[in-house]
Amino acid sequence: MLIDAYNRTVDYVRIAVTSACNLRCAYCLREDNEDQQRIGNRLNTGQIESIIALLAEMGIRKIRFTGGEPLLRRDIVKLVRFAKQTPGIEDVKLTTNGVLLDRHLKELIDARLDGINLSLDTLDPGRFMEIARRDHFTRVRKALDTLFETPSLKIKINTLLLRGINNDEIPAFVELTRDHDVTVRFMELQPFDDRQIWRTGRFMGAEMIREQLYRAYPELEPITGLNTEHYSFMLPGCRGSIAIIPAYSRNFCSRCSRLRITADGKLISCLYHQESIDLMPGLQNDAGKDELRKQILDAVRLKPKDGLKSGNDNAVTSMSQIGG
Repeated sequence: MLIDAYNRTVDYVRIAVTSACNLRCAYCLREDNEDQQRIGNRLNTGQIESIIALLAEMGIRKIRFTGGEPLLRRDIVKLVRFAKQTPGIEDVKLTTNGVLLDRHLKELIDARLDGINLSLDTLDPGRFMEIARRDHFTRVRKALDTLFETPSLKIKINTLLLRGINNDEIPAFVELTRDHDVTVRFMELQPFDDRQIWRTGRFMGAEMIREQLYRAYPELEPITGLNTEHYSFMLPGCRGSIAIIPAYSRNFCSRCSRLRITADGKLISCLYHQESIDLMPGLQNDAGKDELRKQILDAVRLKPKDGLKSGNDNAVTSMSQIGG
């Protein structure tokens, strides 16, 4: 097993397979942002498979493919299938905005994908256009309805709440849990917004989200959620659940079990730790497996106890660079 200096077991990796995205959400990418990771310095299929195989040998049990938008990778189904067939890997999931899900869902299910997190911040078509700056609501809503009819997948909805923009939709999202086995997760804004709206007063903290939830649903019953789901609830008689992810407040650092790998091969042990380890040289060297193993061990050893405070001077400007 991989154990860090604070006795946390590290068994989970998030792999960003691209930094490109087909949306331009106001809290993530500027309209004029260009894909930072060109094909030439992006991890290829074989390199990602090598990373997965080595991490599995070292104790990683859970993999999530992220982006940017991971469904923009033509080999995403192949990567899911490889991960599921890798000895030691027990759980393979994917986070997507849903725009391309209709093209890939059947193949992903055939590859035995375990679950999908759908990033969806509004159930209103006009507001979707305002937030995402692309007119894809109909496709995403259809993807959500299809996921509700796919019992083989564990489904979660990631909804980033912004004060005065979409926080009035909390009840609409909660109502989805009445008839569907889904976890609706309300998330705080991260400061990695491509220098757009972080300092505009739109941030909505976990405690404020919790207050609005209880105001709308005083009958909420607390339950035990995952490590990152600091608050978890169910409504009596409902099939699904609700959670709050304190993404910026970072109440879950003491239980953090993850590593991140960027689309260009940087290994990051903490979202707020600006130091990264470049895996690409070892991946390009046939004799580099021992070096890669050492780099992974170093990343785990140097994993900080708590997330570091960050501002607009952070080296990372967008979540698409490091895997949302």
